[in-house]
Amino acid sequence: MTTGDELTDLVVAEAGGRMDSAVHHARQQFATVRTGRASPALFERFLVDYYGTEVPLQQLASFSVPEAQLLVISPFDKGSISAIERAIIQGDLGLNPSNDGNVVRLTFPPLTEERRRELVRVVKQMAEEGRVAIRNTRRSGRHEVDQLSKGGDISEDVAARANKELDHLTHDHEQLVNDALSVKEQELLEI
Repeated sequence: MTTGDELTDLVVAEAGGRMDSAVHHARQQFATVRTGRASPALFERFLVDYYGTEVPLQQLASFSVPEAQLLVISPFDKGSISAIERAIIQGDLGLNPSNDGNVVRLTFPPLTEERRRELVRVVKQMAEEGRVAIRNTRRSGRHEVDQLSKGGDISEDVAARANKELDHLTHDHEQLVNDALSVKEQELLEI
């Protein structure tokens, strides 16, 4: 038979895992926002039509950043260069790929001040979505604790302690999202 503490520990641990996932997702979202600096992370979600099949770009090529403003994509199959270029153009990053038959080069132009401010707004929205996901996880965890309490499986003291742990986890995970947001804002506003 499980004790009330074990039951609430399971609820809190599950909520913590889901909050970790929300923070990880927010960080991945931040990485897809262009900062004026070349980064392979921009292409994590890119799919390339490779002989009739949608394949993630990272499975078709390797990436290198020889300079801060230059990204070089080296396809494993040279026949996929035109498909990679099409995917980049359709990706709406505002980049114009060029190739020499062996590699695709992307030059990242410096961002304008207006575009930087716009990207900061986008990143703040992504951060808010991450915080909302964390709060929804807390609400779900609290609901489970309330159900256990109403069912007589745990005492009110154990329920109150579990709810405090959920609040603490929520605060910690929101702070992780806020920290990642401030790093990304600095990256975007840096000239």
